[in-house]
Amino acid sequence: MKAFDYRGHSLCAESVPLEKIAAETGTPFYCYSAQQLRHNYEEFKKAFDGLNILVCYAIKANANKAVVRTLVDCGAGVDITSAGELERALNAGAAPEKIVFSGVGKSRDEISAAVLSGIHQINIESVPELHLVSEVAVEHGRTAAIAFRINPDVDAKTHKKLSTGHKATKFGLELEHLAEAVQLAASLPSLDFKGFSVHIGSHMYDYEPFRHAFSRLAETVRICREQGINVERIDLGGGVGIPYDGQRIAPFSEYASIVREIIAPLGCEVIFEPGRRLVGDAGVLVSRIIRVKRGTAKKFVIIDAAMNDLVRPAMYGARHSLIPVREKDETSIEPVTVVGAVCETSDLFGEDYFLPPLEVGDFVAIFQAGAYGSTMASTYNGRALVPEVMVSGDCYAVVRRRISVAEQISWEALPGWL
Repeated sequence: MKAFDYRGHSLCAESVPLEKIAAETGTPFYCYSAQQLRHNYEEFKKAFDGLNILVCYAIKANANKAVVRTLVDCGAGVDITSAGELERALNAGAAPEKIVFSGVGKSRDEISAAVLSGIHQINIESVPELHLVSEVAVEHGRTAAIAFRINPDVDAKTHKKLSTGHKATKFGLELEHLAEAVQLAASLPSLDFKGFSVHIGSHMYDYEPFRHAFSRLAETVRICREQGINVERIDLGGGVGIPYDGQRIAPFSEYASIVREIIAPLGCEVIFEPGRRLVGDAGVLVSRIIRVKRGTAKKFVIIDAAMNDLVRPAMYGARHSLIPVREKDETSIEPVTVVGAVCETSDLFGEDYFLPPLEVGDFVAIFQAGAYGSTMASTYNGRALVPEVMVSGDCYAVVRRRISVAEQISWEALPGWL
């Protein structure tokens, strides 16, 4: 499906022209399609028909309450990495028994909040963390359901900053130390060992690394069972990519086939933690052109969105699709470099976008902005946090207002000596 498409030469989110939203909210703003979110969740779930699965949306991808509630209403659980995300998930209506807590640096207070909330599972990433979860559970008179996150030492073949499954990263227990950890878990009080978790990277478009990681995970399960250890759950994490500008990606059905081939025969509950896969193509960032600058070597199109609003191009070298909001005659397209106004050379959305002539005041839409856009935004260069809007059919609502610089200043205070 195409949630964002031209209708009568005007780019629309479902049935709502983006120009109409821009007139109300100003630019830049994020816009999300509820229809696309629901479609993505159902498509993901359908790929595993017949299996006992729990789809836990990775809230770090986009933590807006309206986005989370839309997915929760579809039946999704939530994957969290902090107490703040736990609070957001619960506030959006997520059921505690469908929440999984991942992350390598959980604090005592965060573990306490998770235990008291009665979440589905805490993914343990180290032996010291195992001891801490046991201590906290004993203090509260609760039992904590746990799974061990393994580090299978697999190269995810993705961006080096997105790879999490090899020994040089901070994540998970190495397989050599796993047997000792499982035995320790059996001896510690207030712990309920459920199984294993694995997550080897993000935005993966080659699925063979999943095959290697899942095979090592399956072998671990078989060894445990041979030793009389019950394994109920397998958490496969997330990481499946989406196509960005010009990228090719293997069909999702190939990933599902790997899961069915390697994991399904184990007979476990299978947990998934998709983030980008559910929300990435469900959002766009709409921006206005504030200047066109022709240099000797390049033509620059300067827009009012910047790297503080969408950091992925600057941080990961990511390239998002970008088109005019008002459809134009493309007989005279030319290469342009699209940049923001932040005082950094890295504030660059992309070079050689082949676009029709654009003028000051025109709007452009940056696609694949539903994941790791607003959730990673900052106020760098004294900039406002931009609004977020959700569309459903011919209706739309501002689901986060613009947070002005004046409001940000009001959060601060001068010390008495000043």
